[in-house]
Amino acid sequence: MAGILFPNVREPELHVMSFNVRRRFDRLTWPPADRWPMRKQRLRTFLGANRPHVLGSQEGLPDQARWVQESLGSSYGWVGLGRGRDRDGEGTPLFYDRDRIEVEDWHQVALSDTPDAPGSTGWGNTIPRIAVIAQLRDLATDARFTFVNTHFDAFSRRARRRSATWLHDLVAARQRPLLFTADVNAHVRSAELSGMFADGLLVDTWSYAPARRTAEWGTFNDYGRPKLGARRIDAILATPDVGVRAVGIDPRPTGTQWPSDHLPVQAVVHVHARDGA
Repeated sequence: MAGILFPNVREPELHVMSFNVRRRFDRLTWPPADRWPMRKQRLRTFLGANRPHVLGSQEGLPDQARWVQESLGSSYGWVGLGRGRDRDGEGTPLFYDRDRIEVEDWHQVALSDTPDAPGSTGWGNTIPRIAVIAQLRDLATDARFTFVNTHFDAFSRRARRRSATWLHDLVAARQRPLLFTADVNAHVRSAELSGMFADGLLVDTWSYAPARRTAEWGTFNDYGRPKLGARRIDAILATPDVGVRAVGIDPRPTGTQWPSDHLPVQAVVHVHARDGA
């Protein structure tokens, strides 16, 4: 059975999740728990039980994105394409419950000096990194907000610092409340990512929430027993005008193993409707 951190989320609250689902490798991988045929059903069980209103995912290949959507249920859609030059390959798809969320607009950018050029790199990252930016409407409350989902570079501190600054600048230009999900590949509150929090434009929901349903587990457990004090590299951030009731990092396996080498991060939030938003 899959654990459920937030079983009773009701309007006007929204259930948000950030989850690196771990890309599929066609070659045999070690440990066996990493093999997609071994873990895809665990992922389906977990997502089908939890069903967040909005899920920012990382590392999914196109067939995995379809699996995630089917696992969430027929009411779910997604936006986002691959990070390659032809918009193929690994992506950061954003999934949403169409019974609760409407996508008014969305686009995808590269984390580079040429954000509109698919497959472009820069800032120190040699692998293309992308972000999906969506304008959403909560059908229950008519609240409109921006949702950003991305995956910072795993190898370059300079790329992560520059990506943090990019996020700050994006938030500074916002016209709506904003939520951000990501695998940021460094501790969320590390010095290299401090640019995300400059000027108080964004808050870390882990620190901001009045209730934490779990301990602060390290979110990259690599199919091993989760550890306290390890790096929390998966994030849900928000602008201060978003209410946050509770957060949690689910450390429990689904059955005998975990569906990914990352742990999912979850939050219950309330985006307030604003006139003219």
